[in-house]
Amino acid sequence: MTPSSVVNPDLVILFDNKPRWNLPDHRRHGFHNLHTTLRYAFSMRAPRVLPLRKEVDWTIGERPEVARYLAMPHFSAFVVVRDDRILYEAYAPDFGPDRPHPIMSITKTTLNLMLGRAVAEGLVNLDERVGTYLPEIGTGYAEATIKAVADMNVANDFSEDLSDPYATIYNWESATGFRLPREGQKEETTRSFICGITGGDLANRTGEVLYKSPNSDVLGWIIERASGLALRDWLIEIVEAAGLEGCFHITCDREGVPLVCGGACLSARDLARYGLLFARKGEGIDGRRVGDAAFIEETRRNPGPAWPKPRDWMRYSRQTFTDGTWLGHGGYGGQFMLANPDTGTVVVYFSVLENKSASDPDFSGPLVKMMADLAAK
Repeated sequence: MTPSSVVNPDLVILFDNKPRWNLPDHRRHGFHNLHTTLRYAFSMRAPRVLPLRKEVDWTIGERPEVARYLAMPHFSAFVVVRDDRILYEAYAPDFGPDRPHPIMSITKTTLNLMLGRAVAEGLVNLDERVGTYLPEIGTGYAEATIKAVADMNVANDFSEDLSDPYATIYNWESATGFRLPREGQKEETTRSFICGITGGDLANRTGEVLYKSPNSDVLGWIIERASGLALRDWLIEIVEAAGLEGCFHITCDREGVPLVCGGACLSARDLARYGLLFARKGEGIDGRRVGDAAFIEETRRNPGPAWPKPRDWMRYSRQTFTDGTWLGHGGYGGQFMLANPDTGTVVVYFSVLENKSASDPDFSGPLVKMMADLAAK
């Protein structure tokens, strides 16, 4: 007798064009276990670890603006690190310092390190067109410059309005292993999907950020092709330079291409260790260099377009958020990592928003201001 099967209950699309793990009722469990939930992933560990020693400043937790975010029901973790010292950390009862958490789009910041080095070594020209490096790319990116792609400054037909359950970003999830394809739908790969993105006039005439996650995977593909080094190997260098203690988990497609736009999962402490790469302008442990100091400085001093209100005081630059002082990035569901190179401080916040879109600019704007203020002192 041939046994029968059922669809994977975590990954099948249920309501609002979302799989079960990403529905508000299941999202917290889904996020806290995402590294074992999605279809394809791999992990890596560093051979040498950056030790972090506690030197706790309890007044940090007593600040009203900090206490407010630590008391929110969606809170998971909060860490403040300066150099090699933990100044403060806090965790939700159902979370902890050793637990991996999805960092979602914070993963994009790895592209700043990779691209900076590729530019410094003459492998990639920011003013060149994408099609020069990827002749097979579709009309959505072929005529855009590398700089425009890195700055989220390209207009094409890909939509990432998280409040719209039928935005293109959700259709892309079946190619990246975040959900099952609909019945009868072919399972694409990350790069086949990207090649199918269309566009006409790619110039951004809004004056604001046009946030599109595939931009990051286009950059990763360009870096891989221009360098002849697999993205996996670039990531291994970053993991080893950061001196991560636990595993760096990252999702991929069925071909093994890592999802550099948003597939990584890390503990809060390890995300802080990673953030210190930016605080040190690309220098890792034992003198390892994975980013370019001049590129990182240019990232914060000459940023790209501004975010729409109420976050128009932040700008997007080379796969990071910045206000001209700190560098950082947010992540779907309520994450943020912020690094201040002037003070050597990194602040990390994990949470799981349980509203329909798993995003809220009115929540994230004040959060980033609180984190920036802490990092500046």
